[in-house]
Amino acid sequence: PNTKVNGVGFSLSSAEQVQAHMKEEVKGYALRMKESDGDTETISGSDIDIEYVADDSVEKLIKKQNPLLWITGLWKQQNIESSVGVKYDKDKLAKVIENLDCMAEENQIPSVSAKPEFTGEKFEVAAEQIGTAIDKDKFAETVTKAINGFQSEVDLMKEDCYILPKYTKDSPEVAKACEKMNSELGANITLDFSPNTEVVDSSVISQWITVDDNMQVTFNQDAVKQYIADLAAKYDTVGKTRNFTTATGNVVQVEGGGYGWKIDQDAEAAQLTEEIRTGTQTTREPVYSMRANSYGYNDIGSTYIEVDLSSQHMYYYQNGSIIFDSDIVSGDIRYDDRATPPGIFTLYYKKSPDVLRGEKKPDGTYEYETQVTYWMPFNGGIGFHDATWQAYFGGDRYTYAGSHGCINMPLDAAATLYSIIDTNVPIVCFY
Repeated sequence: PNTKVNGVGFSLSSAEQVQAHMKEEVKGYALRMKESDGDTETISGSDIDIEYVADDSVEKLIKKQNPLLWITGLWKQQNIESSVGVKYDKDKLAKVIENLDCMAEENQIPSVSAKPEFTGEKFEVAAEQIGTAIDKDKFAETVTKAINGFQSEVDLMKEDCYILPKYTKDSPEVAKACEKMNSELGANITLDFSPNTEVVDSSVISQWITVDDNMQVTFNQDAVKQYIADLAAKYDTVGKTRNFTTATGNVVQVEGGGYGWKIDQDAEAAQLTEEIRTGTQTTREPVYSMRANSYGYNDIGSTYIEVDLSSQHMYYYQNGSIIFDSDIVSGDIRYDDRATPPGIFTLYYKKSPDVLRGEKKPDGTYEYETQVTYWMPFNGGIGFHDATWQAYFGGDRYTYAGSHGCINMPLDAAATLYSIIDTNVPIVCFY
């Protein structure tokens, strides 16, 4: 009593009764397969030429039972799994399996392991997702066993016919990775780009922490460097075009030169990484390799030198007021390599007296050597200096008797500028 063979009840039945049932059932046999996505597919016995073959398998099942223990069947269910006397065309079965929807390449969606995911405040374990990618060997084994056992239904999920994820939400490796990733989120660094700020907090840092398929956690240093590069593109002003209001009230665009704000990207990335590692809470300026006198995109401020290369005049502004001005002679515009380049610069140094030299020739002499009393370079070999050889300053002299690129000045004007010029003052050159 209370006995099932391959899921079918055969309580108190003889071997002959079981065999008769099998022979009758084989005529309309079909195996129904339950898939992970809720769909079902069927393998029909007629498609694989299945037929019942009487053998001694049922008698053997009965002989395995102890007749003296029959009474236990009144309260204890016996579920026997066994192959029965069926045969079918194995080649046809292989072909049927190959053409099932669940075996199609486009339906092989891989499972996804559980993993840490950032939820807005911290990393939490996201549960695994079971896909539809079939373990073909296990599937063939399961189907064959079910048909041999003359089963009418098989649950592919319960029979482990799918390629399962490596890690589940209960895997200790996932929990450990999640804990490690959260340990990197404690820092809060506010970078001051007055009047703007950029905050590096958990929402930003979380984007730089990755975990691989083996639950190994990595801090992405390249992502930090890219973040700093993006900040530099946003806030650096060296070489950027600026709208500049001239002494005559005109607005000109000035580009080029070495003046402005410039983040030291390597140094900033190194400091930011260390602060993240130590969980630092701070507000600070970025690490700059170059600084301007004022914040904002137009960072020249109110103290600067204006060199109007078209009108051949220069002005020194201090706190918005002109404290000094002079006519000049700039580079000879007849030659491309002598015209004074526009841009915004700052003074390198000043020296009095000095000798200015041109390029060195093969014979060891120089293209020119000129003694000056006051030398104030700001753009490579270009600078302010006195030029007593000039017949006059201003006007159109630069169009036919200009310098090699420097800003020539009268001796007394050069002396005055030398006495008041500061290395931090922006020098704005434009046409």
